Amino acid sequence: MIRNIIFTSAAAALCALAGQLAAAEPEPEVLFATHCAVCHGDDRLGALGPALIPEALKRLKGDKLQAVIAQGRDATQMPGFADQLNAEEIAVLAAYLHEPLPDIPTWDKARIESTLVLNEDYAEPAGPEHGADPLNLTIVVETGDHHISILDGDKMEVMQRLETPLAVHGGPKFSPDGRFVFIMSRDGWVQKVDLWNMAEVGRVRAGVNSRNIAMSADGKWLAVANYLPMTLTILSTDDLSVAEVKEIVGKNGQPSRVSAVYQAPPRESFVLALKDVPEIWEVFYGEDPPFYGFVHDYRDEGVLGYDEPFPVRQITLKDIMDDFFFSQDYEYVMGASRDGMGGHVVDLVIGHTIAALDLPGMPHLGSGITWERDGRTVMATPHLRDSLLSVIDMKSWETVAQVATDGPGFFLRSHENTPYLWADVFFGPNRDVMHVIDKQSLEIVKSLRPAEGKTVAHVEFDRYGKYALVSIWEQDGAVIVYDAATLEEIKRLPMVKPSGKYNVFNKITFSAGTSH
Repeated sequence: MIRNIIFTSAAAALCALAGQLAAAEPEPEVLFATHCAVCHGDDRLGALGPALIPEALKRLKGDKLQAVIAQGRDATQMPGFADQLNAEEIAVLAAYLHEPLPDIPTWDKARIESTLVLNEDYAEPAGPEHGADPLNLTIVVETGDHHISILDGDKMEVMQRLETPLAVHGGPKFSPDGRFVFIMSRDGWVQKVDLWNMAEVGRVRAGVNSRNIAMSADGKWLAVANYLPMTLTILSTDDLSVAEVKEIVGKNGQPSRVSAVYQAPPRESFVLALKDVPEIWEVFYGEDPPFYGFVHDYRDEGVLGYDEPFPVRQITLKDIMDDFFFSQDYEYVMGASRDGMGGHVVDLVIGHTIAALDLPGMPHLGSGITWERDGRTVMATPHLRDSLLSVIDMKSWETVAQVATDGPGFFLRSHENTPYLWADVFFGPNRDVMHVIDKQSLEIVKSLRPAEGKTVAHVEFDRYGKYALVSIWEQDGAVIVYDAATLEEIKRLPMVKPSGKYNVFNKITFSAGTSH
């Protein structure tokens, strides 16, 4: 009897303990390590996904962050976890992500330069060591296993395949002569590759969580836009040394992440889109930066550090704009916020907003293209939420047409030597569709479906506009080569989740058919 009582009491105690454990609040560190670390880094400082710290989550307070964790996020690769985590676990995880890190690393000039790694096997070639046209090479970024493939643009064959840093993000940038290509990863690594011998020269970590890079018109400087720390890093393209690290602080004293940095060649400047303050920054690298007739204290006109290297001009906006498109002469910038509707046009010469844009459905201006239609220059942009393309007159800034598509899209591409623009349907059930659209009539000429049920996205042309290259954006994907005139498939090159493709000539000549 006593023995049974002891066993019964022990069993009851174990059940009670199990109940207490089951009722205990889930450990946020365990939840993060299990579900988030693979994309956002063990230290929450970002990898494939962005950093998950309070500085990066200011706009996702309260229930907003919980909704993103549960449902995913539009226009990103962030999935929803509602089928894996219950409401309590999601709430605990969201609260944890808003807790400051105990220590955020300093990422100053000394720290950046300490990360420099040079390829000891690299030997500078005297000239191209291959028989391909150096200006008709195309770089294919394969995000599935962190490589790039270098294609011969005439033969459409893979010449070389090189390993890249983790999670390449933003388009690679070429030196003005097309010899070098610079590639950036989400975690801030910048890799330099010599296309003459197709070898890595070296790499350096310019930030902790970075967005994209831009090349100066003279080829001397490479600017790196950072989310963390909130800086713009400017590297020497010659040896990857640090020329400048600029802290980004708005006129109101608020620090800001840099959404993107763009080159503005005729202005000899970099233009920054800021995530957290309603300003555009223009950073000058030329020897004689223009100040537009200002005759008194430059600081009163929003120009900072006139006597310092890389002086900054701050332009106040009506709203935050973190997605840009430039006119071909770089006098005007069209901008939109990823969190808002519509957009604005800013005249960079006078530094003021001059027009509003009617752009619903989260426009993706960074993928816009321009061409001549009915005697005027027009620009088209896809939308990340709405199933349409908007066509805008670049003089009146009015939306002159909308083209209905089979779903929201991400990329547009064209070429001066083709009558068509190509638009993917990146989101939704028709993600396997690629629309080919007549640039004059704006009618869909053909809807290609080369890989049923798989994501088909992003087009690039060879330098002559003869071939159109389309990605099957899957782990077991491919680059499909089309005849750009007949729209017939020529061949398929197997690739591991090929995302962007970038032709040397089209990029260094700033083709109107590609984003800059």
